[in-house]
Amino acid sequence: MELTIVLDLKAPEISCALQAVLQASWLARLIQSELAAPALSKQDRSPVTVADFAVQALASFFISKYFPDDALMGEEDSQALKTPQSSPQLAQATRYLKTIIPSASNQQVCDWIDRCASQPQGRYWVIDPIDGTKGFLRGGQYVIALALIEAGEVALGALGCPNLPLDNKRQTPGALFIAARGAGCWQAAMPEDQQTNPANLTWHLQRVSAQADPAQARLMCSFEASHTNLQALDRLAEHLHMKPSPLRLDSQVKYALLAAEQGDILIKPPPAEEPAYQENIWDHAAGMLVVEEAGGKVTDLDGKPLDLIAGRKLVNNRGILASNGYLHSAFLEAIRALEI
Repeated sequence: MELTIVLDLKAPEISCALQAVLQASWLARLIQSELAAPALSKQDRSPVTVADFAVQALASFFISKYFPDDALMGEEDSQALKTPQSSPQLAQATRYLKTIIPSASNQQVCDWIDRCASQPQGRYWVIDPIDGTKGFLRGGQYVIALALIEAGEVALGALGCPNLPLDNKRQTPGALFIAARGAGCWQAAMPEDQQTNPANLTWHLQRVSAQADPAQARLMCSFEASHTNLQALDRLAEHLHMKPSPLRLDSQVKYALLAAEQGDILIKPPPAEEPAYQENIWDHAAGMLVVEEAGGKVTDLDGKPLDLIAGRKLVNNRGILASNGYLHSAFLEAIRALEI
């Protein structure tokens, strides 16, 4: 099947998203290889790196260039970079951005980052610059995630997965995913040449698995124990007599693997220590469409659609359940029965 028949790579939004995610993936890979600086800590004590700041600034630059009137929501703000003790991190973020935007200045970096403070309404973009920062720090899986939301519905989702080895024939890992509402989900290997036009890559249509037996389902869950409820997942696996061992991974790479038929079910219950935890929009918007356009289904643990217009957090939802569609009802029933 020819990609151009289904997905218009020259459409402005698709072209912008792919350029932003591809360049951001290269930038993150460069920073990770050099381990530029120690991570800072946000108010919730989660780590934030030079890569988080640089990638968010880069994505904001692309959106501002092609869609200057569009709102943009992102995870980071520049407040932590503006303190005297953080001046080395700001200088490093700017230095890395100059490899792509030679004219970038410290002030522009902060301005691009802070442009991502919008609230969800109308048409807006959502960026998670380094989804899976702890995975990034340990050399594991992480994702650059970008989504376009219109009237409360994800219209476009792009994932850059720099460390994902989907193609065993290539020495260098890395995969790109793009999904557009009604146009399918597509995957391509990250190019060896940073200057490659994404439109010139070989794109493959993605479909979820056809696994319908819960006992044989390949479960994916968070790598970090503090991000999930492992005891609840163990109870669920026992209840459904699940045979395959769970695959624990950081970030929205789990959505990518679900779309690529490399997993069957993704469950993210609230952490055991924080049962009232509310998910962030940027942690799921892009991955959600990637799975849905590959034929899968995404709801919360109660079977409700994700509410993307209530705020920066999914305040009207509890946890996440993503599946190939065939398994969804069985897992919802088990979650209800076990009161997870």
